[in-house]
Amino acid sequence: MKFLALISGGKDSFYNIHHCITQGHDLIALGNLYPKNTQQDEIDSFMFQTVGHDIIDNYAKCLDVPLYRQAIEGRSKNQELEYSRTEDDEIEDLFKLITTIVKNHPDVQAISCGAILSHYQRTRVENICDRFGLTSLAFLWQRNQDQLMREMCDSRLDARIIKVAAIGLDAKHLAKSIKELYPYLVKLNKMYDVHICGEGGEFETIVLDCVFFKHKKLNMIDMRVVQHSSDVFYLKFGIEVVDKKEEARIPFASAIVPSLLENSFQEVLENSVISEEFYPAVSSNSTPYQLSSKVCSVGNNIFISNLVDSSNTIQEQLSNIFIRLEEFLKDANLSLNDIQHITLLLADMDKFSEINGIYSSKFIDLYLPPSRICIETSLPDPYQVQLSCRCIIKETNTKKGIHIRSRSYWAPQNIGPYSQARVEEQKDFNFATISGQIPLIPSSMELLSSGNETIALTIQHFDRIRALINVQEISTILCFVTHELNLDSLKQIWHTYCQTDSHQSLLEKLIILNVSRLPRNASIEFGGETFKSVEDLLEEDEEIEKTDHNDLIIWIKETFPDLILTQLKDSVSVSIFTDSATDLNKLMNDLNGFIRVYCSGEDFKKLDNFGEFMPVSQVMNFQMRNYKYAVSVIVKR
Repeated sequence: MKFLALISGGKDSFYNIHHCITQGHDLIALGNLYPKNTQQDEIDSFMFQTVGHDIIDNYAKCLDVPLYRQAIEGRSKNQELEYSRTEDDEIEDLFKLITTIVKNHPDVQAISCGAILSHYQRTRVENICDRFGLTSLAFLWQRNQDQLMREMCDSRLDARIIKVAAIGLDAKHLAKSIKELYPYLVKLNKMYDVHICGEGGEFETIVLDCVFFKHKKLNMIDMRVVQHSSDVFYLKFGIEVVDKKEEARIPFASAIVPSLLENSFQEVLENSVISEEFYPAVSSNSTPYQLSSKVCSVGNNIFISNLVDSSNTIQEQLSNIFIRLEEFLKDANLSLNDIQHITLLLADMDKFSEINGIYSSKFIDLYLPPSRICIETSLPDPYQVQLSCRCIIKETNTKKGIHIRSRSYWAPQNIGPYSQARVEEQKDFNFATISGQIPLIPSSMELLSSGNETIALTIQHFDRIRALINVQEISTILCFVTHELNLDSLKQIWHTYCQTDSHQSLLEKLIILNVSRLPRNASIEFGGETFKSVEDLLEEDEEIEKTDHNDLIIWIKETFPDLILTQLKDSVSVSIFTDSATDLNKLMNDLNGFIRVYCSGEDFKKLDNFGEFMPVSQVMNFQMRNYKYAVSVIVKR
């Protein structure tokens, strides 16, 4: 893609350009914002580095691309984590800058952003990208700071310290190179938790040379120290642009690209003993069955399930489904903004493009849209699409979750109106839903299409998302597979992954579901539900707190030996594997709670009553044992 690079002069913006070029993208322009009062070096900006702004013009000479600049007239008026258009905010000055660049370079497709850990910075660049239909390229996102700084030093990035504002840093460290200062920063990190890359504002840098400066570089001259406050110092300096001597020119070398699998997952793959024989999932034919919508309230949640429509086209069906959905929500004094998660079932995945516009229009302007799982499976005629959702009745605070649209090495970017994760945040309890993850290579968004690495990569995506939201205890993890996946590979890799101390409790919580097709024709998809501060009830001698459902829960434990029981703040979550329709019918008739059933259409017809239904052709537990039914139950404590 042709991209423009937002630069401050600092190491992060230039090292991200290095990665963009390494990934095959083409730099066509630079953009920079500077103080309206050009005599002012430091302004109160939450977003932009301004120390050293008076030397930025020189970078156009070093890179042989045009530079566009915009004065910062606004302020950090909107300080919410997720930005929305705000008059007189400094981000609207960024919008003016990008408007100018796009006008002069209508073929630009992406923006380079040097965000590492700052959600505040990332979401603002993503907001601008969304408004122009551009892609945010943020290849430093969520990188380990120690490793990242070492890579910068090794890449021959000549970046100098021009501002210090942290314990252990003072005027004597100004003008030093990051390579020179790196060992000391590591020491400060161990002593005072100082960010090695300066992500906490501990220091700022200016770049003098790097491998993609073609024929010229910068030299600092006329340096003097300015004391901004008792513990903040910055450097005033001039710049001279000098030719790189032929013998001193640094030949271009690609940036160091992180391994697709981090070390722990590479070890999982290497330590998994996998049979060479291929054990595929089975496929089955569609079976007609009757379906009806359901609404169920449990604690702080409302579940709206099995919404279908019999109109002629899939577009008409989804439009009418949303009309019904909004009626249900209105009756509960809710709106689309209160939906936490959506499960979208399609009879034909090829028709997703026909409904994507309708789906997108409902959520595109929402902050943190619902997480989503979308699969192709057998639906009875004439239904082409089925929608179910989980809603939050009352959120105690602002909506929480992650909706990352930037391309990086971390995990796949969201390319539609859904969040990687949505978190229901209560005073002392969090519940998260995580969108389905398939084995996309994050840096290119291309599908890793075959091999055991696809399984490890998909689990890694799921793992990184739940780590970033810090809601890591799993209640249910769903693994969707197609007949192209080797089940023995899945079994061995999952078991090896769960052998580590931090993952041992996950082993039995896996529900494996065979469906006809997944997005992008992937062979595997992981999604699920996670909690914070949950208590497992797997021990036989552990007592369940006295509730209205105490007798029912005891009966469930006695009737269904293959289950996972998790006690939450105000409810109990149960996952059941069984072959008995009779026992399930008794459970559903006695249950005052929510139930989701996974089974074939043929086995579904044996059930008298039900909640949410997902038709699948095969149900398995973590041992790859086949069952007719997998069931998720939630009852209020």
